[in-house]
Formats: sequence, C-alpha cells, structure tokens
Amino acid sequence: MKLLRIGAPGAEVPAVLGEDGEAYALSGLTTDLDGTFLASGGLDRVREALATGALPLIDPAGQRIGPPVARPGKVVCIGLNYRDHAEETGAAVPERPVVFMKDPSTVVGPYDQVLIPRGSEKTDWEVELAVVIGREARYLASPDEAIDRIAGFAISNDVSEREFQLEYSAQWDLGKSCETFNPLGPWLVTPDDAGDPRTLGLRLAVNGETRQSGNTKNMIFDVAYVVWYLSQYMVLRPGDVINTGTPAGVALGLPGTPYLRAGDTVELSIDGLGTQRQTFVNA
Repeated sequence: MKLLRIGAPGAEVPAVLGEDGEAYALSGLTTDLDGTFLASGGLDRVREALATGALPLIDPAGQRIGPPVARPGKVVCIGLNYRDHAEETGAAVPERPVVFMKDPSTVVGPYDQVLIPRGSEKTDWEVELAVVIGREARYLASPDEAIDRIAGFAISNDVSEREFQLEYSAQWDLGKSCETFNPLGPWLVTPDDAGDPRTLGLRLAVNGETRQSGNTKNMIFDVAYVVWYLSQYMVLRPGDVINTGTPAGVALGLPGTPYLRAGDTVELSIDGLGTQRQTFVNA
C-alpha cells in the first residue's frame, strides 16, 4: 500500500492509493497517519477497508501533499552509510553505524519549499531511504527481527548545512536541524509494496542535472542491521523515522562544492517510492 496525507499543513487528510491508482480518504478509520495509528493495527484496518470497497474517493489534484507520517517522535539518522559517500567527504569508512538525531519538526512535505538558513553558504542535499517504524523495537535479538518492526519506507531529503554541521560544533545538530530540513514522502510504502530495501536505486538532480545516482545495495549497514543496532541503544517507537544514509554526489564532495542557492530546484526519486521536488528559498 501507498499511504499519504493531503492538505494544508496541520489540516492534512489521511489517504491511501488503491491498485486502481485512485486515492481514498481514511478519515473514517483514523484522524491521521501517526504513531498511534501504526501501533493500533491501522495498516491492517486500511487493507480490510480497501478490500471491501468501503473507502470514499478523494481527489488530490491541485492539493498539497504533506509528509506521510504526522509528528514523528524522533528522526534518527545514519551518517556515512555508503562507502562512496564516506570516501568523497574524506571520512574513514565507519566500523559501526554513525548515529545522530535530527529535530522531528524539520519534517515537511515532499513538495514544500525548503528554507536556506540565514547566514548559510553551504546548504547541501542528500537523497536517503527513510524507514518508518510500525512496532516497538527494543533490544532486538538479531537483524532478522527488524523487518516486522517496519511500517514502511519513504524518500527523505536529509538537507544539511555543512558549515553549521562541521565547522560550528563538534556535533552535527546545528547543520541538520534547521527548519524544513527534512522533506519526506510523497508516500509511506508498506514493505510488501516497496521492493527489496537492499536493492533500491536512489537518484537526485539539481536544476535538472543529475548529482546522485546510487543503490541501497551499496549501504555499509543495511536496513535490518540499522534497526537492530539502534534498538540496542534506544527504544524505536511507532512513527519514528530513520534516515539510512546517502550515496556519493553531495555538494560537499563535488568539484567546486556547488552548494544550493535561492531558486535552485532539487528532485529526488527512489525505486517504487515515488518522486519529490523542492525549490529552495532564503529564510
């Protein structure tokens, strides 16, 4: 299934795309797509309602698409999780996952404008596979237990301000948590519809020019391992989002470091997960 949220910020209507390509409103089943919905068997209720034809049609044409998960409790990120990205930035290939947190309020819709922070000279892009947790993950015994904790997958743009991130602090938070710095969506795609998370192609273009073209098969730590690993150090709860890392091709690692400027447009896609597009503007 492909779940989405349609409408203005704070007033989104939860919906699902049927096999016929039509969008169906879920307002009779839930007030929103959030951790409470996921923890209470919401995905199963949606499947049943779809099968019985009980859901009303909704027309998303001309309407804003919001992030597919409302109010994530936390956004956990894995840095340097593609060997080629670690090499382009001059960092050592990590022996353990590099973990940092991102302010959950950075999550915005897949087509929303992204604000370049005041004083920024090094705003950068990162296409990433996002994992949304559907069941609590706490001290999992092995990566094999991770998959049934996952509600689904989405495209994430882990926007970063490199000067704030790498030069202003010993930790990365300043450059990762600026407002609007995590476009997510357009859909939350359930594992049965998303394909193998170990073999998904990721792409990103800036003003129509391809900058990133990678594949999750080149992750250093795959999705199951990441979920298992994180569960040893924190409780992952329904609605939490994990950004699993980016392949090579970020501005930081390109000749001339072509960081983003107001008016630039970034387009991202991942196999089976759709496409998102943002225009960058000054805050």
